[in-house]
Amino acid sequence: MNATILAVIGLGAIFAGYRFYSKFIAEKIYQLDPNFETPSHAQRDDIDYLPTNRVVLWGHHFTAVAGAAPIIGPGIAVIWGWLPAFLWVIFGTMFFAGVHDFGAVWASVRNQAKSVGALTGDVVSARARTLFMIVVFFLLMMVNAVFGVAISVELQSTPSAVIPTWTAVAVAIAIGILIYRMHVPILWPTIVGTLVLYAVIYLGELVPLSLPTEFLGMAPGAQWIIILFIYAGIASLLPVWLLLQPRDYINGIQLFVGLGLLYGAVMIASPTIVAPAINPNVPASAPPIIPLLFVTIACGAISGFHGLVGSGTTSKQLDKETDARFVGYLGSSGEGALALVAIIAATAGFASIDDWNALYSDFGNGGMGAFVTGGATIVSGGVGISYEFAATLLTVMAVLFAGTTMDAGVRLQRYIIQEWGSIYQIPVLQNGYVATIAAVSACLLLAFGAGGPSGEGGMLIWPLFGTTNQLLAGLTLLVISVMLVKLGRPARYTLIPMLFITFMALAAAVLQLGTLYEEGGITYFLLWIDAVIVILAILVLLEAGSAFFRARRAAETGATA
Repeated sequence: MNATILAVIGLGAIFAGYRFYSKFIAEKIYQLDPNFETPSHAQRDDIDYLPTNRVVLWGHHFTAVAGAAPIIGPGIAVIWGWLPAFLWVIFGTMFFAGVHDFGAVWASVRNQAKSVGALTGDVVSARARTLFMIVVFFLLMMVNAVFGVAISVELQSTPSAVIPTWTAVAVAIAIGILIYRMHVPILWPTIVGTLVLYAVIYLGELVPLSLPTEFLGMAPGAQWIIILFIYAGIASLLPVWLLLQPRDYINGIQLFVGLGLLYGAVMIASPTIVAPAINPNVPASAPPIIPLLFVTIACGAISGFHGLVGSGTTSKQLDKETDARFVGYLGSSGEGALALVAIIAATAGFASIDDWNALYSDFGNGGMGAFVTGGATIVSGGVGISYEFAATLLTVMAVLFAGTTMDAGVRLQRYIIQEWGSIYQIPVLQNGYVATIAAVSACLLLAFGAGGPSGEGGMLIWPLFGTTNQLLAGLTLLVISVMLVKLGRPARYTLIPMLFITFMALAAAVLQLGTLYEEGGITYFLLWIDAVIVILAILVLLEAGSAFFRARRAAETGATA
């Protein structure tokens, strides 16, 4: 099959979802009010709460939720064939992710920008809030640990990406100062910042950087993981206008350009998809496609992490409630487009089916590596730039988005710990520095606990991240459904996706428990985490389900009274 056809069909469907379905949800279900005073105005402090231009906020939200997951997940899932991955990404983006992400922003804005975990206390019960926030903390710990390990691996394998990666931090700070302190119009900082980011890619190729083979007894992978978390800890304490917002915005522009380059190359080169639509020769190591497809591809179809970003940082910066559709639903649409091109790169960027089979000989292969190599092959063939430059560009793009997710993730973990301090009256936990140190320490413990002294084996966490992520998405949709019922609005548009993704996630989690038990060794560490998360998720489901039926009975009683 020609990849161009797949790209056109996929992008057309995603656009239709935003143009028509999101408008219906905005007007009939969430009923956005342009006159509602958002928390960015009511609680403005210019650190976490700050009214923001919707385009800039879209850039922050898009890159914070995109990260490396919509690249890694589809790049692994095509082992079952490109068709199942394609269908899940498209329908998941239109009817699952968009409603979930949009809804999390709306629900938080309507409740003083509380995180979805804290919001559960108001909507469901205090007990559910406690259980939910523990699940959230575990998920954030996994997100940060996995992405820290993924970035470390890529910076080691592509030393030419080191200078461009860290230059992006300096560029973001400069843009933040220019826009928010010197009040320079956004156009020129955007143009100059984008040009600088692409110019230093050439510098990175000329001066590739690698860490020493050993430092204080640590291998390069461990060194990078520690450096990354020190940076993320510092970044989480800075005002959002200084680094988080402009970094996410400029990376969003770069992602937009990168997607344009990839899709443009697909249209020009018209590569053939060499992978099968349904793979008849799946390796023995691959788990069953159902339910594992729906947790292997999380970001790019639906992801609980998006709800954390939407209710954790995005809702605190939303200028008008009506901007939630543009930022939330369109943000998930952009991620769907990234997942779609990742599928194309991982199936059409190979010379033959034999080359593709050689890479996908074992479950877990592919991922970011397939995206970079396959995407670079397509770009070099379609646009005419060198394969090496294209590979560096795509690596930098993937690393920067994983980095922005770490920035947001550690900040969100800090919020969670500080919320615990407020809820349980523990003053020391309300301190930002203490909360940040606790968050970073937990992530490092998981990265090295699962990955050994080098930390590089930390990708063992990925399957566990997938199931936890989707369980959280289901729980978030259930909380939104309870809110809708209490408001007397239809809940089926959130309830149906909730039932589907929760069932798949729980089934996958149970399968993983058996696999982790059989493997033994270090996986027992993950086994206990998985077991605790499953139990907590079931308890939250029971609490929220009870609240849902109570609210529905109350609504029915009120309607007949």
